[in-house]
Amino acid sequence: MHFPKNALNFSIFAVPNLELLNLKPATKNFKRVIILSPAHPLRGGIAAFSERLAQAFQQDGVEVTIYSFRLQYPNFLFPGKTQFTNDSPPRDLNIKTIINSINPLNWWRVGKMIQREKPDLLIVRYWLPFMGPALGTIARMAKRNRHTKIIAIADNILPHEKHLGDRLFTTYFIKPIDAFVVMSKAVEEELRLFSKTKPAAFLPHPIYDNYGEIVTRTVALQYLQLSENERYILFFGFIRKYKGLDLLLEAMADERVRNLSIKLIVAGEHYDNPELYQNLIIKYNLAERVILHTDFIPNDAVKYYFGAADLVVQPYRSATQSGISQMAYHFEKPMVVTKVGGLSEIVPHGKAGYVVDVNAKAIADAIVDFFENNRAAAMEAGVREEKKRFEWSTMVEGIEALFQELK
Repeated sequence: MHFPKNALNFSIFAVPNLELLNLKPATKNFKRVIILSPAHPLRGGIAAFSERLAQAFQQDGVEVTIYSFRLQYPNFLFPGKTQFTNDSPPRDLNIKTIINSINPLNWWRVGKMIQREKPDLLIVRYWLPFMGPALGTIARMAKRNRHTKIIAIADNILPHEKHLGDRLFTTYFIKPIDAFVVMSKAVEEELRLFSKTKPAAFLPHPIYDNYGEIVTRTVALQYLQLSENERYILFFGFIRKYKGLDLLLEAMADERVRNLSIKLIVAGEHYDNPELYQNLIIKYNLAERVILHTDFIPNDAVKYYFGAADLVVQPYRSATQSGISQMAYHFEKPMVVTKVGGLSEIVPHGKAGYVVDVNAKAIADAIVDFFENNRAAAMEAGVREEKKRFEWSTMVEGIEALFQELK
């Protein structure tokens, strides 16, 4: 069997057994790609990923256009303060702000535009069933040109927080898609609840290397106005119940962790009720040991939060994959992750960090072991070795090989 360089575990579920796709080495079978995805001025990890993917394709000589949203979520459905970023737009990217997620006439018009443009490949980001009607309709219209192949990059098939209509909207979206890229085995398993036969390539989430270069601990702490005499762990990203910040706060209250004089940096905007966490901070007397930066972190500041941290902790109750892990890899920081979704596929236990059960004691055990036994140097070396698995070229070559199988 032949795989493209660095590609991992391309597979297809056939009835009733799992069979491997006989993928040929990737060749440039497409010249024009359209990506349906959030992009600048929308903010967040999906936008950052799609912009970086477009740049990777362009470096490979492919013409890329991103079709983004002029209305992504109605304001009453958006849990944060704003959907938009003040960061400068990425250079050299063609971004069309055109999709309206709640207007069926817009879906038809966008689909017709793509149908006429006849890109060789349409890549659709899928992360939430709410987007299923819009993206599914655009995909149906686009493929009527009998030329364009459609590959979905599925961050999730079913959401972490369940809603009425999830399965219906996901079923509608999946039907016109020719093949899928999944970034964890958990998402592949969810996909197979809806389709047993559509090709699916497992390609791990690449490193987020678009948040700046690594900065020294001294520079990072000066920027954040923190003492160099303390040690720090980092919780980074939007704060939602499923991400388990409450478990990390309980771990911080563990007497063994208290004795280590560690401080927790919480960097990210609240997407649920902040009172839960404030009450835990008061309950466990953690006010002097938790540093709260609970506004959205702009792209040019991300490097300082990771630069200040000794250890990045992701105490999630549920997950598929996580862009935070890939930020930690870029900034070469060891991690604590929980045994949910695909996180254990990304972080080898004992080498690049810890994979632990979903409870405060297990999280505290890992934190204590890391600091008491001076694991930093060895695990940082492990992170540097493991990060080689997550090149953007792997994602590009994998998509190229999957496209080739559709021809």
